[in-house]
Amino acid sequence: MSTSARLRERRVHLERRATASKAVRTSLVSLAGLVGGPVTNQSGEEVGRVVDVVARLYGAEQYPPVTGLILRIGRRRTFLAADAIGKVHAGHVRLRTARLDLRDFARRPGEVLLAKDVLDHQLVDVDGIQVTRAADLYLAPLVDQIVLVGVDVSLPTLIRRLGPRRWQARPTPERVLDWQAIAPFAEQATEGPPQVRLRASRTVLHQLRPADLADILEDLGRAERQQLLGWLEPEQAADALEEMEPAELENLLREAQPEHAARLVDEMEPDEAADALRDLTSEEREALLTRMPADEAGELRRLLTHREGTAGGAMTTLLVTARRDETVAKVRARLAEQAEHRTEIDAVAVVDDTGRLLCDLALFDLTVAEDTTEVADLVAWGAQFGPPATIRPDTPLGDAADQLVAARASSLLVVDDSDRPLGRILADDLLDALLPERGRLHFRRFLQ
Repeated sequence: MSTSARLRERRVHLERRATASKAVRTSLVSLAGLVGGPVTNQSGEEVGRVVDVVARLYGAEQYPPVTGLILRIGRRRTFLAADAIGKVHAGHVRLRTARLDLRDFARRPGEVLLAKDVLDHQLVDVDGIQVTRAADLYLAPLVDQIVLVGVDVSLPTLIRRLGPRRWQARPTPERVLDWQAIAPFAEQATEGPPQVRLRASRTVLHQLRPADLADILEDLGRAERQQLLGWLEPEQAADALEEMEPAELENLLREAQPEHAARLVDEMEPDEAADALRDLTSEEREALLTRMPADEAGELRRLLTHREGTAGGAMTTLLVTARRDETVAKVRARLAEQAEHRTEIDAVAVVDDTGRLLCDLALFDLTVAEDTTEVADLVAWGAQFGPPATIRPDTPLGDAADQLVAARASSLLVVDDSDRPLGRILADDLLDALLPERGRLHFRRFLQ
């Protein structure tokens, strides 16, 4: 195809796209402008006023279909099914038939009242990874039904809604989010069974990184973030909690039901869980520990005996150990079992029969070694570089940081007076502890 032909084809494509976009914009109906607007029959006579729009928000459809209207007729509020709607204009609904089948409204699973439950409520913009509020919702005709297509979050729209009635009915889509990128939060929007409401929200939220989820949790209100936590798997929620600011995490744990908070803390890495518990009162801390499995609770209690600001208070007790007579293949298999904790493991501690430390093998050394190589051979090879870098539990974190830099390592083993490994302190743990005023470095917020 010649260059001129390609340019002509591209121009035609752009013109069609512009025409389609214009058609979509002109067909949008503002929910804010529709509420309070008249409902007329085929003869143009007013029969009532729109109170709210009902939509099936948590169904399988990409864009929620409108299932009916709630009307005010005289002093009575009643429900009008969607099949009686002829056409929806800006601020005006026209009926399909003169005969009305009016009935009392009973919310069905997955249905919400858009004005009451969504408008002005908090929403999660999954594409932009932020919490926002719905200044307006836009409806549009699609084949033989009316669907919810977008959310307007712009300031001009809020101003429009404060103006005269004639302004309110005019869509001003300055900043519209596609509904497919939205996960709504509202107390009244959760009355459908879990299998209905989760299908639309978990599929998009589970794709977010822990740091992004942490940002969202910190921005949400109390009720909304407890609802979000209920939507996530415990492991995913715990990963997000580990990325939260300490003060926000403290508030979140206090807000949650003790059983749920205990389950979340149990899923966190030991050092992160101990930090979270340390910020609570002794009564709050014990209420969570008593609801956790005995082994995990005992481990956290041991961590909490170490003072804050010391290596013992910041270490993780998650350790992978090996014996001299084991093969590299066996150690690798043990590491594979700890895949979910891969960010907490950067080396393997080799110990003797009494549990005393012999060597701290970096994962790189294990990676390049042959499967049949014995750990004893790697210990002998590593001996030429001197003893492993270790610290005591009561070592101040500032001193631990100096030793970490001197050793040119990514972590240090914390050992007792008999050189038995108790835990490991990682470089990122030291950064979090020594630079609290910087907080967690979430790149989205940093760039904003």
